[in-house]
Amino acid sequence: MANDEVTPRPAPREVRIDRRQVRVLAHPLRMRLVGALRVKGPATATTLAELLGTNTGATSYHLRQLAEVGLVVEDPDRGGGRQRWWQAAHDVTSWDPSDFDDDPDARAAIEWIQGDQVRLLVDTADHWFANQHEWSPAWRDGFGMSDIVLTIPPARLEELKTEMWQLLERYHREATAADSADSVDPEARPVQVFMAAYPLREGL
Repeated sequence: MANDEVTPRPAPREVRIDRRQVRVLAHPLRMRLVGALRVKGPATATTLAELLGTNTGATSYHLRQLAEVGLVVEDPDRGGGRQRWWQAAHDVTSWDPSDFDDDPDARAAIEWIQGDQVRLLVDTADHWFANQHEWSPAWRDGFGMSDIVLTIPPARLEELKTEMWQLLERYHREATAADSADSVDPEARPVQVFMAAYPLREGL
């Protein structure tokens, strides 16, 4: 008799980075390597070099640095031979900026990482503006940004962020389950969703 029960998808593997990890991660190529392994899946240093437009020596070196602090690991299912296969050790990286208040070097590293996230958002938006004419009306209406001004205390802001993240995780689980079951909507495409909250600037 067939089992119709759906096996629950495990929660994303999350790491709350420590001060050693944050110092290693605060590097443009290392950030891109971790991101590529999370999005594209396991890969060799050679494949990553081709994907990121660099050389194998650089990707090999930086993968070893990331491995030393547990942010990437060798793929046990693809081991052996001359090529080493790497995979991301986690799906999600989390931290609070105040985690590093007592460590100036780690604080500077996390500030660089936050700045890199903003640069990625800007690059992503610029690429969309330059190429949106190639997409269908449904996608052009679906993509984009919006904002709203709230007057709330920090505790409520944390609650809001938690609820929004839980919603995004649910959509991510459902999309992953559909992909595993080979029932992906033919119109589905990878979409990157950013979540941000900043203080309202004076004079606005």
